[in-house]
Amino acid sequence: MNSAYHRRVPSVSSLANATSKQLQSKPSALLVPVGSTEQHGPHLPLDTDTRIATAVCGAVADRLADTDGVNWMVAPAIGYGASGEHEEFSGTVSIGTSALRLLLVEYGRSASRWASRLVFVNGHGGNVEALAAATALLRYEGRDAGWCSCTVAGADAHAGHTETSVLLHISPQDVRIDERVPGNMAPLRELIPELRRGGVAAVSEVGVLGDPTTATVEDGARIFPDMVETCLRRITRWAPDRDGMLT
Repeated sequence: MNSAYHRRVPSVSSLANATSKQLQSKPSALLVPVGSTEQHGPHLPLDTDTRIATAVCGAVADRLADTDGVNWMVAPAIGYGASGEHEEFSGTVSIGTSALRLLLVEYGRSASRWASRLVFVNGHGGNVEALAAATALLRYEGRDAGWCSCTVAGADAHAGHTETSVLLHISPQDVRIDERVPGNMAPLRELIPELRRGGVAAVSEVGVLGDPTTATVEDGARIFPDMVETCLRRITRWAPDRDGMLT
Protein backbone atom coordinates (compact mmCIF):
# COMPACT_ATOMS: atom_id res chain seq x y z
CA MET A 1 0.00 0.00 0.00
CA ASN A 2 1.32 3.47 -0.82
CA SER A 3 0.48 7.09 -1.51
CA ALA A 4 -2.24 6.07 -3.98
CA TYR A 5 -4.54 6.03 -0.96
CA HIS A 6 -4.75 9.81 -0.77
CA ARG A 7 -4.07 10.88 -4.37
CA ARG A 8 -7.17 11.69 -6.38
CA VAL A 9 -7.10 9.05 -9.11
CA PRO A 10 -9.88 7.69 -11.32
CA SER A 11 -11.84 5.08 -9.40
CA VAL A 12 -15.21 3.44 -9.71
CA SER A 13 -15.76 4.25 -6.03
CA SER A 14 -14.79 7.93 -6.25
CA LEU A 15 -17.76 10.29 -6.04
CA ALA A 16 -15.68 13.10 -7.53
CA ASN A 17 -14.91 10.94 -10.58
CA ALA A 18 -18.50 9.71 -11.09
CA THR A 19 -21.25 11.19 -13.21
CA SER A 20 -24.82 11.77 -12.12
CA LYS A 21 -26.00 9.23 -14.69
CA GLN A 22 -23.75 6.52 -13.25
CA LEU A 23 -25.27 7.03 -9.81
CA GLN A 24 -28.78 6.43 -11.16
CA SER A 25 -28.06 2.83 -12.19
CA LYS A 26 -28.30 1.28 -8.69
CA PRO A 27 -28.64 2.34 -5.03
CA SER A 28 -25.64 4.26 -3.72
CA ALA A 29 -24.20 4.66 -0.23
CA LEU A 30 -21.63 7.28 0.71
CA LEU A 31 -18.46 7.19 2.79
CA VAL A 32 -17.38 10.71 3.78
CA PRO A 33 -13.85 11.24 5.16
CA VAL A 34 -13.85 13.91 7.87
CA GLY A 35 -10.45 15.23 8.83
CA SER A 36 -8.68 18.43 9.78
CA THR A 37 -6.05 20.95 8.76
CA GLU A 38 -3.84 21.22 11.81
CA GLN A 39 -0.26 20.97 12.98
CA HIS A 40 1.15 17.47 13.36
CA GLY A 41 4.55 18.29 14.75
CA PRO A 42 7.56 19.24 12.61
CA HIS A 43 7.48 16.00 10.63
CA LEU A 44 3.91 15.31 9.42
CA PRO A 45 1.74 17.28 6.95
CA LEU A 46 -1.14 19.44 8.10
CA ASP A 47 -3.68 17.17 6.40
CA THR A 48 -2.55 14.00 8.20
CA ASP A 49 -5.98 13.29 9.71
CA THR A 50 -7.67 13.86 6.36
CA ARG A 51 -5.24 11.56 4.55
CA ILE A 52 -5.81 8.76 7.01
CA ALA A 53 -9.61 9.08 6.90
CA THR A 54 -9.55 9.17 3.09
CA ALA A 55 -7.29 6.13 2.89
CA VAL A 56 -9.50 4.18 5.28
CA CYS A 57 -12.59 5.10 3.26
CA GLY A 58 -10.95 3.92 0.05
CA ALA A 59 -9.97 0.57 1.54
CA VAL A 60 -13.43 0.09 3.09
CA ALA A 61 -15.15 0.94 -0.19
CA ASP A 62 -13.05 -1.69 -1.97
CA ARG A 63 -14.14 -4.29 0.57
CA LEU A 64 -17.79 -3.26 0.34
CA ALA A 65 -17.89 -3.20 -3.46
CA ASP A 66 -21.20 -4.58 -4.76
CA THR A 67 -22.37 -5.57 -1.27
CA ASP A 68 -26.09 -6.30 -1.52
CA GLY A 69 -26.17 -4.49 -4.84
CA VAL A 70 -25.21 -1.16 -3.24
CA ASN A 71 -22.72 1.14 -4.93
CA TRP A 72 -20.40 2.38 -2.14
CA MET A 73 -18.82 5.71 -3.03
CA VAL A 74 -16.05 7.73 -1.36
CA ALA A 75 -16.82 11.45 -1.24
CA PRO A 76 -14.24 14.23 -1.44
CA ALA A 77 -13.00 14.75 2.10
CA ILE A 78 -14.20 17.39 4.51
CA GLY A 79 -10.73 18.72 5.29
CA TYR A 80 -11.45 21.24 8.05
CA GLY A 81 -12.59 20.36 11.55
CA ALA A 82 -12.69 21.44 15.17
CA SER A 83 -8.99 21.94 15.91
CA GLY A 84 -8.98 24.83 18.34
CA GLU A 85 -6.53 23.06 20.64
CA HIS A 86 -3.86 23.37 17.92
CA GLU A 87 -4.34 27.03 16.99
CA GLU A 88 -1.13 28.16 18.72
CA PHE A 89 0.74 26.43 15.88
CA SER A 90 1.13 27.90 12.40
CA GLY A 91 -0.88 26.26 9.63
CA THR A 92 -3.80 25.16 11.77
CA VAL A 93 -7.21 26.19 10.41
CA SER A 94 -10.14 25.34 12.67
CA ILE A 95 -13.81 25.95 11.89
CA GLY A 96 -14.93 24.93 15.38
CA THR A 97 -17.56 22.52 16.64
CA SER A 98 -20.63 24.64 15.86
CA ALA A 99 -19.69 25.29 12.24
CA LEU A 100 -18.64 21.68 11.68
CA ARG A 101 -21.91 20.43 13.14
CA LEU A 102 -23.93 22.66 10.80
CA LEU A 103 -21.82 21.64 7.82
CA LEU A 104 -22.34 17.93 8.56
CA VAL A 105 -26.08 18.36 9.04
CA GLU A 106 -26.57 20.21 5.76
CA TYR A 107 -24.22 17.80 3.99
CA GLY A 108 -26.25 14.84 5.26
CA ARG A 109 -29.59 16.38 4.37
CA SER A 110 -28.44 17.02 0.81
CA ALA A 111 -26.59 13.76 0.17
CA SER A 112 -29.43 11.71 1.62
CA ARG A 113 -31.67 12.83 -1.23
CA TRP A 114 -29.88 10.28 -3.43
CA ALA A 115 -27.64 8.19 -1.13
CA SER A 116 -29.44 5.37 0.67
CA ARG A 117 -26.90 5.36 3.51
CA LEU A 118 -24.32 7.89 4.74
CA VAL A 119 -21.23 7.17 6.84
CA PHE A 120 -18.91 9.86 8.19
CA VAL A 121 -15.43 8.35 8.72
CA ASN A 122 -13.56 10.50 11.20
CA GLY A 123 -9.81 11.05 11.40
CA HIS A 124 -9.63 13.71 14.15
CA GLY A 125 -10.67 13.34 17.77
CA GLY A 126 -11.72 16.98 18.07
CA ASN A 127 -14.53 16.36 15.57
CA VAL A 128 -16.39 13.84 17.73
CA GLU A 129 -18.74 16.28 19.47
CA ALA A 130 -19.90 17.75 16.14
CA LEU A 131 -20.23 14.33 14.53
CA ALA A 132 -22.33 12.96 17.37
CA ALA A 133 -24.68 15.95 17.43
CA ALA A 134 -25.05 16.17 13.64
CA THR A 135 -25.58 12.46 13.06
CA ALA A 136 -28.06 12.19 15.92
CA LEU A 137 -30.12 14.96 14.31
CA LEU A 138 -29.91 13.38 10.86
CA ARG A 139 -31.15 10.09 12.28
CA TYR A 140 -33.94 11.86 14.18
CA GLU A 141 -35.00 13.35 10.84
CA GLY A 142 -35.25 9.86 9.37
CA ARG A 143 -31.96 9.71 7.46
CA ASP A 144 -29.88 6.53 7.55
CA ALA A 145 -26.63 8.05 8.78
CA GLY A 146 -23.83 6.87 11.04
CA TRP A 147 -20.22 7.63 11.90
CA CYS A 148 -17.07 5.84 13.01
CA SER A 149 -13.49 6.86 13.78
CA CYS A 150 -10.13 5.66 12.47
CA THR A 151 -8.89 4.32 15.80
CA VAL A 152 -6.90 1.37 17.07
CA ALA A 153 -6.30 0.09 20.58
CA GLY A 154 -3.19 1.43 22.26
CA ALA A 155 -2.72 4.42 19.93
CA ASP A 156 -0.85 7.45 21.22
CA ALA A 157 -2.58 10.80 21.12
CA HIS A 158 -1.17 13.03 18.38
CA ALA A 159 1.57 12.89 15.73
CA GLY A 160 3.39 10.16 17.65
CA HIS A 161 4.17 6.55 16.89
CA THR A 162 0.70 5.62 15.59
CA GLU A 163 0.00 8.41 13.09
CA THR A 164 3.60 8.57 11.93
CA SER A 165 3.69 4.81 11.28
CA VAL A 166 0.45 5.02 9.29
CA LEU A 167 1.77 7.92 7.20
CA LEU A 168 5.00 6.01 6.56
CA HIS A 169 2.77 3.28 5.16
CA ILE A 170 0.31 5.27 3.04
CA SER A 171 2.27 8.43 2.23
CA PRO A 172 5.98 7.85 2.98
CA GLN A 173 7.33 10.61 0.76
CA ASP A 174 5.56 13.24 2.89
CA VAL A 175 7.02 12.22 6.27
CA ARG A 176 10.02 14.36 7.21
CA ILE A 177 12.04 11.61 8.85
CA ASP A 178 14.87 13.86 10.01
CA GLU A 179 12.46 16.24 11.73
CA ARG A 180 10.94 13.66 14.08
CA VAL A 181 11.32 14.50 17.77
CA PRO A 182 9.62 12.98 20.83
CA GLY A 183 6.77 14.94 22.39
CA ASN A 184 4.95 14.67 25.69
CA MET A 185 4.50 10.96 26.35
CA ALA A 186 2.33 11.21 29.46
CA PRO A 187 -1.04 9.39 29.27
CA LEU A 188 -3.70 11.58 27.66
CA ARG A 189 -5.94 11.34 30.74
CA GLU A 190 -3.22 13.13 32.74
CA LEU A 191 -2.90 15.89 30.15
CA ILE A 192 -6.61 16.66 29.67
CA PRO A 193 -6.92 19.41 32.34
CA GLU A 194 -3.96 21.38 30.96
CA LEU A 195 -5.02 20.72 27.36
CA ARG A 196 -8.41 22.22 28.08
CA ARG A 197 -6.84 25.32 29.62
CA GLY A 198 -4.09 25.99 27.12
CA GLY A 199 -4.31 23.61 24.18
CA VAL A 200 -1.58 21.34 22.90
CA ALA A 201 1.06 24.07 23.14
CA ALA A 202 0.61 24.06 26.93
CA VAL A 203 1.82 20.47 27.17
CA SER A 204 4.13 20.09 24.15
CA GLU A 205 6.36 22.75 22.59
CA VAL A 206 6.72 20.65 19.44
CA GLY A 207 3.00 19.82 19.13
CA VAL A 208 3.53 16.09 19.55
CA LEU A 209 1.87 13.81 22.10
CA GLY A 210 3.80 10.56 21.81
CA ASP A 211 7.07 9.47 20.22
CA PRO A 212 7.29 9.47 16.41
CA THR A 213 10.95 8.43 16.46
CA THR A 214 9.88 4.83 17.07
CA ALA A 215 7.50 4.76 14.08
CA THR A 216 8.15 2.25 11.30
CA VAL A 217 6.71 1.29 7.94
CA GLU A 218 6.14 -2.20 9.30
CA ASP A 219 4.02 -0.91 12.18
CA GLY A 220 2.06 1.24 9.74
CA ALA A 221 1.37 -1.82 7.61
CA ARG A 222 -0.07 -3.50 10.70
CA ILE A 223 -1.97 -0.53 12.17
CA PHE A 224 -3.67 0.68 8.99
CA PRO A 225 -5.47 -2.61 8.21
CA ASP A 226 -6.69 -2.66 11.82
CA MET A 227 -8.27 0.76 11.27
CA VAL A 228 -9.90 -0.49 8.09
CA GLU A 229 -11.18 -3.70 9.70
CA THR A 230 -12.66 -1.80 12.66
CA CYS A 231 -14.59 0.60 10.42
CA LEU A 232 -15.62 -2.18 8.03
CA ARG A 233 -16.94 -4.33 10.87
CA ARG A 234 -18.95 -1.45 12.33
CA ILE A 235 -20.41 -0.44 8.98
CA THR A 236 -21.32 -4.01 8.08
CA ARG A 237 -22.94 -4.61 11.47
CA TRP A 238 -24.79 -1.25 11.29
CA ALA A 239 -25.81 -0.74 14.91
CA PRO A 240 -25.75 3.04 15.49
CA ASP A 241 -26.02 4.22 19.10
CA ARG A 242 -28.15 7.20 20.16
CA ASP A 243 -25.53 9.59 18.70
CA GLY A 244 -25.23 7.68 15.45
CA MET A 245 -21.83 6.20 16.32
CA LEU A 246 -21.43 2.76 14.79
CA THR A 247 -20.61 0.20 17.46
